[in-house]
Amino acid sequence: MPLAALYRDHRNGLVRMALLLVGDQATAEDTVQDVFLRLQDRAPALDDDTKLLAYVRSCVLNGCRMALRRRRLAWTHTEPPRPPVWSAESAVLLSEERREVLRALRRLPRRQREALVLRYYLELSDDEVSAAMGIRPGTVRSTIARGLAALEREMGEEDG
Repeated sequence: MPLAALYRDHRNGLVRMALLLVGDQATAEDTVQDVFLRLQDRAPALDDDTKLLAYVRSCVLNGCRMALRRRRLAWTHTEPPRPPVWSAESAVLLSEERREVLRALRRLPRRQREALVLRYYLELSDDEVSAAMGIRPGTVRSTIARGLAALEREMGEEDG
């Protein structure tokens, strides 16, 4: 699959994944765009199109991690972090319950948050999550189980 077709077919899903990880639309779009720009110069020679998509997901995941590290570094030198501001359109589209889940999701450890986003928001299989995160499928399953338990605790604390 040529890179342009991959971009056309999967851009929205990749931006959605990045949005859930970094918390704001602009950074999510920039991260995905940067990945495709870098790949345009030196696309990997993979013999299977599904491997290319997994590689791109991994690149976006790493780009999100870098964006969060830069953000955290900037926050240590300026002001404390504030939750992302949802646009008026996003606020209308997202129900309050979904916003609560997203807030609780942002409080989880990075690895659990990534595994849950890949598995439940992008509906990837354990093997696909494993390929994107660079961990074993068994580790994916245990990370997801721990993440769901932590998310349940976060949601319980938020309600009470």
